[in-house]
Amino acid sequence: MAEYVKIEKGLGPEGRVAVVRFDRGDGINALSPEALRQLTDAARSFEDDGATSVVVLIGGARSFSAGFDLKDAEGRSRRTMDIGTLRQHLKLGPRLSRAWQDMEQVTIGAIEGFCIGGGVALAVALDFRVMARDAHMRVPEIGLGMNMSWQSVPRMLHLMGPARTKQAVILADDRISAAQAYEWGLVEHLAEPGKAFDAAMALATKVAAQPPISVAMTKLTVNRLAHALDDLASHMDVDQFALASLTEDHKEGVAAFLERRKPRFKGR
Repeated sequence: MAEYVKIEKGLGPEGRVAVVRFDRGDGINALSPEALRQLTDAARSFEDDGATSVVVLIGGARSFSAGFDLKDAEGRSRRTMDIGTLRQHLKLGPRLSRAWQDMEQVTIGAIEGFCIGGGVALAVALDFRVMARDAHMRVPEIGLGMNMSWQSVPRMLHLMGPARTKQAVILADDRISAAQAYEWGLVEHLAEPGKAFDAAMALATKVAAQPPISVAMTKLTVNRLAHALDDLASHMDVDQFALASLTEDHKEGVAAFLERRKPRFKGR
């Protein structure tokens, strides 16, 4: 089985910074089900790690992630799953984003190239995002006849507010430039092209120099307050996704994407 995720620890002040590298080596960095599992395991591997205060997540040099892998064999098998099996399989994404959000360590994403769909979902589950000035984001799910899932809408809402979240999600074909993402509050820092990781490490160094226990407790307090009501609504997005995946519009959206043509949606 291919290894998509590598972890390096003991960096930065007092060795309190770790780097998680997700790179499939193909310039696309799509999130196959196996990649989702490996990234979830990577986040969970820090659960009992009191020596690490900050974790920097970096994708490939040309892309953070192209989102869910529509061409992966296991992912394509969703088309033939019964609804019960499908609901279980669809938990892979929310499980990933929740694992990264719930980490005790401060998390920082370094984004180069493009960050699309599930890549955005992963990025907004982190504490901070550093984006190269020539990079862009896009949320294409609605354009594929799906809804934005993985409990991402509440996270985006906290960062950008309701209007910008609707704009980012509903206008599925619109790219969000790095400058727009920074203006909207979707990312916190911009870096020169090719320097997102360096900027993320500089931020990580500053965080790691702070008292570790106070930092961890502060992160937990802020997250609990910010996300206290999220589960009231976000628990249902798996079922919304499952429902949307059964529609003709979803089949048309995916077919159009794979055939590189404009979809023709009919509302059914």
